[in-house]
Amino acid sequence: MKTVQLKKSKGGSWEYLSENITLKKPLVLVFGSRFMLDNDTIYSEIKNLFTDAHIVFGSTSGNIISNLVEDESITITAIEFEKSTFLIKTVNVLTTESKKDSFKTGNDLIQKLPQEGLKHVFVVSEGSFINGSQLTKGMNSATNNNLLITGALCGDGARFEKTITSYNETPKTGEIIAIGFYGESLEVSFSINGGWTPFGPERTVTKSKDNMLYELDGQPALDLYKKYLGDKSKELPGAALLYPLNVTSKEEDHAIVRTILNINEAENSMILAGDILEGSKVQLMMTNVDNIVNASELAAKEASESRKNKSEVAILVSCIGRKLVLDQRTEEEVEEAIEVIGKETTICGLYSYGEIAPFYKENNCQLHNQTMTITLISE
Repeated sequence: MKTVQLKKSKGGSWEYLSENITLKKPLVLVFGSRFMLDNDTIYSEIKNLFTDAHIVFGSTSGNIISNLVEDESITITAIEFEKSTFLIKTVNVLTTESKKDSFKTGNDLIQKLPQEGLKHVFVVSEGSFINGSQLTKGMNSATNNNLLITGALCGDGARFEKTITSYNETPKTGEIIAIGFYGESLEVSFSINGGWTPFGPERTVTKSKDNMLYELDGQPALDLYKKYLGDKSKELPGAALLYPLNVTSKEEDHAIVRTILNINEAENSMILAGDILEGSKVQLMMTNVDNIVNASELAAKEASESRKNKSEVAILVSCIGRKLVLDQRTEEEVEEAIEVIGKETTICGLYSYGEIAPFYKENNCQLHNQTMTITLISE
């Protein structure tokens, strides 16, 4: 496996972060600021750098490359696989018949990939229109919960205006990309961890629909949430990223963290990043910088401990909510992961609106919020 990494800051030119070597038909992961990717010339610009490449674009809430976390920039990680292969398929939720059916979208996307020899799928999904909970369930259904799938819902800073993605074309809205990896020598491991702690009373969801939360214990959900936040409720919806929900349901073996993306004052409701079922139990969550950094280190240890071979590429997907808590110390969670993974491993990734991965030591992927998800790859 060979890799090349570059970055470009706003108003600047491309800067190589590694040796500039020639790669054959590489997979090129391009993560960056939505405003910088939303440019008619960006595809041709990168195509000129890697003429025979397979180029995947995704907008972010922050880019991870090497030990850096970048905001107003575009980062490139180009990977040449020497022993294994990859295949890329896409769907667009704005143009397909499954526009309103995220489960079908996920199922259709994975079905496009030949199953023989398929070892792993990494998903780069638009993050504005898709129901991530149903997307992951649909992807699992296509493989009978027997395929490792990791990935991310793309981001747009803390703006939540629009996200853009694409494969071998100018980035656009609505696109979901699945990168399928094949080969006997390929080794992929992963882990996730959050570092958030539930607090306060546990309440029951008495009214919800999909990712809309209306009532807890028969009371308007938004009123209760504001009560817990106190003075910080004046900073909603932004403040909600710092106080997610711990959701436990009978359909899941594990509690799932759910970020509150927005609020609806007229309906006294909250819009979550994933589905929340009636009858689920909900608690507020909180964290601090040390807990988040420690969780990143733990995820790296878990992803590394079962490996037979040293990882060559690490894809880190963390959450916009974690970035807001860490603030000026954001790079610490990346640095802690690198200390475990090793500085010789090529590090790339993004801050997202949702992380896609199974729970540790499981195989069926889920939509997560507020976690650090680490995927390690070697061949």
